[in-house]
Amino acid sequence: METFIQKSYAAYSTEDSIRLRSSSGGFFSLCSEYVLQKGGVIYGVTMSKDCYTAEYIRVDSANDLKKLCGSKYLQANLGRTFQSVKKDLENDLVVLFSGTGCYVNGLETFLSKKYDNLICIDVVCHGVPSPKLWREYAKFQESKHGKLEQINFRAKEEGWKKFGMKENHLYIPREKDPFMNMFLDDFCLRPSCYKCRAKKYRLSDISIADFWGIEKVTPEMNDGMGTSLIIVRTEKGQKLFDSIKEKLNWKEVDYNEAIRENPAEYRSAIRPLQRDTFFSDLQSRSFNFMIRKYAPDTKKIRLRNLWRKAKRIVKKIVRGGVTPKTNSNYGIFFIFQS
Repeated sequence: METFIQKSYAAYSTEDSIRLRSSSGGFFSLCSEYVLQKGGVIYGVTMSKDCYTAEYIRVDSANDLKKLCGSKYLQANLGRTFQSVKKDLENDLVVLFSGTGCYVNGLETFLSKKYDNLICIDVVCHGVPSPKLWREYAKFQESKHGKLEQINFRAKEEGWKKFGMKENHLYIPREKDPFMNMFLDDFCLRPSCYKCRAKKYRLSDISIADFWGIEKVTPEMNDGMGTSLIIVRTEKGQKLFDSIKEKLNWKEVDYNEAIRENPAEYRSAIRPLQRDTFFSDLQSRSFNFMIRKYAPDTKKIRLRNLWRKAKRIVKKIVRGGVTPKTNSNYGIFFIFQS
């Protein structure tokens, strides 16, 4: 019977190259390398060849690990992944499975028994956006820039907190990207994301996230290149962390302090009043229309962020503490065929 614990760490890889290709601190890459060195396999998400969808793949070679690097803000197609995981487990392979909390819980339910050779890592999840919205957005960008060839949802070209999108060799910051604005404004999430059961009932061994607010919790770990928040939930997860910690700069932190500015750890997104209208428009309107209606321009974003900041300050004064804030500095990095 797995023993549940809860320890929290700020951590990042000692190798800059690993951090640069990762969304935050490179912790997942190090875990994956360790499991492969032990003869195990990794299940994670990559983009399809046309970049229109995200899909699960099985990785048993270090050469293919780069396919799993970085966050993909899409619902991933599972195919027969759960069946493949079960087969590997029954063949006594160590399996590292990564995904959102609901996918981890779904795998554990499918297996219906505990396996000592299964390690599950979930990503603290804001919510999963509509696959149709992404396809329409990708086609919209292709109409301007040519065939989409590669994508990085978390480019670090201007530092960790200033993520953006890049088309060919053009960096586009998050605040100018309509897809990310619609996503972070919660218009396009799955219905279940507004009442996420996985936030209350987690079956993962480790949860990973961006360490938002790190400058307030452990500023010496904040160098602008990305730091992971690691929440170890089981003894199995702690054993994995201990196995790779020599390759990390890390510090144990208080859980409540660590999640103070990452409310997605414990709270579901709030369903916008316009969500139903949003999907009705998505079915019948052009993407230009969607941008005009649901993705405000940069000036409006700045005003909105100032308003949110003012509300947080007022709440802090009234409640006598710090309230969680929304992290809005996300973006995408596109590469199109020349």
